[in-house]
Amino acid sequence: MPVFGGHNIFVCGAEDRTQAARMPGMAAARTSLGRVLPGSSILFLCDMQERFRHSIVYFPQIVSVAARMLRVARLLQVPALLTEQYPQGLGPTVPELGAEGLQPVSKTCFSMVPTLQRELDSRPQLQSVLLCGIEAQVCILHTTLDLLERGLQVHIVVDACSSRSQVDRLTALARMRQSGAFLSTSEGLIMQLVRDAAHPKFREIQKIIKEPVPDSGLLGLFQGQNPLF
Repeated sequence: MPVFGGHNIFVCGAEDRTQAARMPGMAAARTSLGRVLPGSSILFLCDMQERFRHSIVYFPQIVSVAARMLRVARLLQVPALLTEQYPQGLGPTVPELGAEGLQPVSKTCFSMVPTLQRELDSRPQLQSVLLCGIEAQVCILHTTLDLLERGLQVHIVVDACSSRSQVDRLTALARMRQSGAFLSTSEGLIMQLVRDAAHPKFREIQKIIKEPVPDSGLLGLFQGQNPLF
């Protein structure tokens, strides 16, 4: 065992590293996969309110996709939480989200986490948060960082998040990815939740994913127009 300056230096060989990688307690390796399971997931719906209707780019489209996520969450019994940013001034949640039955939680803090702290604390099995809403560079980003700091996986539904400008939106997505969040489309997350065509709810969910998904302005990411990814 080499000793330098009175400190023991442990040197692992290739065989030791292979053995360590097989150890069942390697939590970091497991969480880095970003698997999503209904029993350990929750859907966050952030601030899709009336006053944002005409200022957020692709607002109708991202609300439509968020509504799709909510419909699937209800079918799979994935809990959903809804916030509203200062509703006295910014109005209620838009009706097309289809959030009837959800009690909106009012907030002034940009992050959803302080307001939903009690809900999070009451769910010890929680591992993954699926996040939809606005604005990407403000409330979505702050929420993401707070959730990551708690040790939770965050899955940004990219076609259900937006901002007042595409620059802020796309830069925020890159920023959250740098911090450890997973970027996914709504269909990608839905199929992760279902996992098997033999699922008893698959046919109902299949009808939902066969409905046309509106263009939410992200195609440029795959055409070389955004150097952030």
